[in-house]
Amino acid sequence: MHKTRIVTLSFAAVAIGVAAAYYLRSPHGPSEPGPEVQEPETVANVRELREALLKELQTVTLKNCTLKRYGGTSAKDQPDIGGYLMCANLLGGIQSAYSYGIAGEDAWGCQVSREFGVTIHQYDCFNDDRPSCDGGHFVFHDECVGPKAETIDGRPFDSIASQIVRNGDTGRVLLVKSDVEGAEWDSLMATPDDVLDRIVQLAMEFHGTNEAKFVEVVRRLKRQFHLVNLHFNNYTCTGKEPPFPAWAYQVLWVNKRVGVLDPEGPSPAPMSPLNAPDRPDAEDCQLGAAAP
Repeated sequence: MHKTRIVTLSFAAVAIGVAAAYYLRSPHGPSEPGPEVQEPETVANVRELREALLKELQTVTLKNCTLKRYGGTSAKDQPDIGGYLMCANLLGGIQSAYSYGIAGEDAWGCQVSREFGVTIHQYDCFNDDRPSCDGGHFVFHDECVGPKAETIDGRPFDSIASQIVRNGDTGRVLLVKSDVEGAEWDSLMATPDDVLDRIVQLAMEFHGTNEAKFVEVVRRLKRQFHLVNLHFNNYTCTGKEPPFPAWAYQVLWVNKRVGVLDPEGPSPAPMSPLNAPDRPDAEDCQLGAAAP
């Protein structure tokens, strides 16, 4: 989430609330989640869930990954801001790319389209501002991404699998970016393994730490992907969700078909210095540092 916002994905009764949170975006960062109401006896269980999730979010070292930041902003004499780290040397074969969560700008998509000559399919049904990209090719879809085809409050949602089919990308090599505040969990869980297998890299931001399904989604992704990068969004630093220093965090998933694990490399892998704070004027809160 880079120049973070509240973005796109959902479920029936739950979906209405999730979708609203998903798309009520700020140009600066994700909105603060509502206060959780917990019975005293559940507090220990929630802490156990967070610990289990963080244990699953252990990054690994690849032998063949050259990281590069895409979509962040850089200016002379100014700190870098945001962006998504990806293995640039493993992107040469991509044939199409998907950018979920636009909110009027898509620096990631523009850089990818220019560099690799691919179409970027953009999805957003809450903000119809259509960004432009000189030298790149965008196709904007007034639709959100979710676990299934449905209409919520008059807004259309559909699954990743269906959107890929409708765009004629079945069987193609895909790249996906997702910044969809909380809706990502159900959407990814609904995506079939054969569709996930077409995605060579998935650069995204997760939102939330306290639900059992979060652990389930991460474990499922780890069957097909290596987790190569973990970076916490310092718009969401908090001391209220230990052992997590923040409740929104960017990750890079690299398909095991292209990423070669270094069995002698450290795990968790040291965080790359290419990661840039989402809010450079605020204190950072990465693992190992005290939350503000």
